[in-house]
Amino acid sequence: MESNYYIAPMEGITGSTYRRAHWKYYPHADKYIAPFLSPTQDHLFTLRDRREILPERNEGIPVVPQLMTRNSDDFLWAARELRDMGYEEVNLNLGCPSGTVVAKGKGSGLLGRLELLDELLYNIFSAELGIRVSVKTRLGLEQPEEFERILAIYQRYPISELTIHPRVRRDQYKGAVRLEEYGKALQCCSIPVCYNGDLLTPDNVAALLKRFPETKALMLGRGVIADPALIGRLRGGPGTDKEQLAGFTQTLYEGYCVDFGHRHGAMQRLKEVWSYLLYLFADRESYGKKLRKTTDPAQYERVAAELIRDLDLLPEPELPWRGVTVF
Repeated sequence: MESNYYIAPMEGITGSTYRRAHWKYYPHADKYIAPFLSPTQDHLFTLRDRREILPERNEGIPVVPQLMTRNSDDFLWAARELRDMGYEEVNLNLGCPSGTVVAKGKGSGLLGRLELLDELLYNIFSAELGIRVSVKTRLGLEQPEEFERILAIYQRYPISELTIHPRVRRDQYKGAVRLEEYGKALQCCSIPVCYNGDLLTPDNVAALLKRFPETKALMLGRGVIADPALIGRLRGGPGTDKEQLAGFTQTLYEGYCVDFGHRHGAMQRLKEVWSYLLYLFADRESYGKKLRKTTDPAQYERVAAELIRDLDLLPEPELPWRGVTVF
């Protein structure tokens, strides 16, 4: 059976403008997990939040909003609001390793407060929400052995899907993913599992699925931002071409011009996206330097067009990050 592929939530990148552009130009993900919202006791979505989650900004796209909170009342309010907008699933973020997030007992910070975690999940699943609740998690705060107790809590509740990023909080995003611990979790987990972490190429994905065929879905982060055709390639399709990439980046730019209200903000956001896309091109160093240094939107537009016109596309990006190693 073919695997499902999701695009991971990457704050500042995979917002609604990015999702619409990817949906238009590239083979679709089965789910686009939106960067997290942090509902508060005010029980109001900010203008920025609404820009990301309004149905008309995600029309036809299988988006799953993500919530990050330790307060069940705030979660329940937000989940019901999202249900009423037409969403069928919401994801609880228990994986974010940010120091400020963890200090507040949110994200992966809840993995060190198991009584509070259990209470939060009890309150969520005791309510009549009418919307599926999935969870994205790490293995623990300090040691992967913590996950045995954490998983025991998860399995008390009807979580629709459990995305496991097999690192602990102190790992941040560094070092090899802990595949031995991921395999142990798979063997005793009754919840459908999605894998997330260092899947950068079709070879990475094939090797992981060969070793762990029980994995139901895979969540792609940096690999798909650097190669927006990756999901199509995983399904046997071609890589991107220059016309496709030019349309994609121009659509992003125009969308960000609307979002920010000016070209300078759009340029800054595109420069972040290009910091990944550059790895698709041979002999990219000089153009990369020009893009990083430019402070003028007109110059950015010229350099981006010249880059796509002049440089050769590679069969797949030459990524500097460690991909998942399964043996």
